[in-house]
Amino acid sequence: MLDVDQEAITDGPVGRVLLVLAAPLVAQNVVYVANALIDTFWLGRVGEDAVAAVGLSLPVQSLLGATVVIGAVGTQILVSQRAGNDDATGARRVAGSGALVAFAVTAAVAIPAVVYAEELVALLGVDPALAGTTATYLALVIAVLPIGAVGDTVENCFTAYGDTRAVFHVSLASVLVNLVAAPVLIFGVGPAPELGVAGAALGTVLASVAGLLWILGYAAGIGRDTFRLTREAFAFDPALVREVVTVGAPLGGQRGVSEVVRVFVVGLVAIAGGAAGVAAYTVGARVATLAIVPALGMQQAAQSMVGQNLGANAPRRARRTTTVGTGMVVAGFLALGALQFLFAGGIADLLAPDLTATGRDLAVTYLRILGASYWALGGTYTLLAGFNGASRTRTAFVADLIKYWAIRFPIAVAAVPVATTFGALGVTVTPGLGWGVEAVFWAVAASNVLGFVGLGGYFLYTTRRGMFANAAERASGGAGSGAADD
Repeated sequence: MLDVDQEAITDGPVGRVLLVLAAPLVAQNVVYVANALIDTFWLGRVGEDAVAAVGLSLPVQSLLGATVVIGAVGTQILVSQRAGNDDATGARRVAGSGALVAFAVTAAVAIPAVVYAEELVALLGVDPALAGTTATYLALVIAVLPIGAVGDTVENCFTAYGDTRAVFHVSLASVLVNLVAAPVLIFGVGPAPELGVAGAALGTVLASVAGLLWILGYAAGIGRDTFRLTREAFAFDPALVREVVTVGAPLGGQRGVSEVVRVFVVGLVAIAGGAAGVAAYTVGARVATLAIVPALGMQQAAQSMVGQNLGANAPRRARRTTTVGTGMVVAGFLALGALQFLFAGGIADLLAPDLTATGRDLAVTYLRILGASYWALGGTYTLLAGFNGASRTRTAFVADLIKYWAIRFPIAVAAVPVATTFGALGVTVTPGLGWGVEAVFWAVAASNVLGFVGLGGYFLYTTRRGMFANAAERASGGAGSGAADD
């Protein structure tokens, strides 16, 4: 039922193929969320400081994790285009170059981060009592970042070929390893010593290694024949390395600019809303993380479909994939947002039953404001899939630069009093207007809506000027597209 052959990707019903491709990817993202909760669940039984140590390292992990996107997603886009053009040899060579890029780029940031983990933790303004355990957790998790990046890159090659079930299998195997390893290493079971926070980090390390070995087994033809890595894939090709970096770097930059703003916004929330405001913002962020999972799956599926159709010289179908996918996500997220608006109080009570009255009121307010913008947030992912699939990845970078730095952050600044210093980095905000923490909530929603509307307008403009036709000509080796009006 969930099998999609290459012919269906370039010739089957667009909506159905998108849903079938996206389903395992949605499940994969749900598994990722579950994996992230495992450490919190077990460390919550160790103590509050243990949970705080993991939570405090997350901003650095998120920022450094942006480098993974460069090789992983850049490779997916280029492999999908080669796959659509029936160029298996070219796809394998891109995969090898992409894996090299992923390892080199992530190692370049991981090594200094491991060496200077304590200094990075100090920049976050961590309580000295937590600094040691936070630095230990951060160093261990970041040390395995290059391994995870290579694994993600090879997984994305299977996604590019439409074999999204393989990716789900790998993610599930990784989570199962962490599910067993985390409690054993945290609490010390049998011969394993009790390692606490370090044990949680080691469980994550083992899960990453298991995931890499599993996907490499698939790529070697063990239990899977969708995509194969052969010896020829690992021949160094500077031109392909440059191509992967050219396509992937803007996406890494996109992730980076959004993560930096998120760190700053949390600081603004802490000043404008205190503990109640931070709790409300956290509830909203956790719900949004879960809610956006379907859009992420649809984006990954649409990127592969767009790339394959461009490689197959079908620009109109690539455009239709983007518009149909966006329409499906917008419709679904309108319904999802309406449910969140109606049941905001129940959601807040379920996730954080011990909130104060002020915190609960703020959480309900944020959930309702956020739910009203879900349709735009989800639709942005699939619109960007169209640009990314056409190798127009700089659009994603510019779109997020505008969305986060030109819209979200300036509005959020209005929440705090004038000339306020916030955050571990000691940033001084002079144009604060004292509008209160609700201004941050509105800043998030406004940036979602305005970002989608602006990106939608640009999508119409670029497609009328032949974006997909030009991309198809490049991806299919220069043949005329036959769709000049695309």
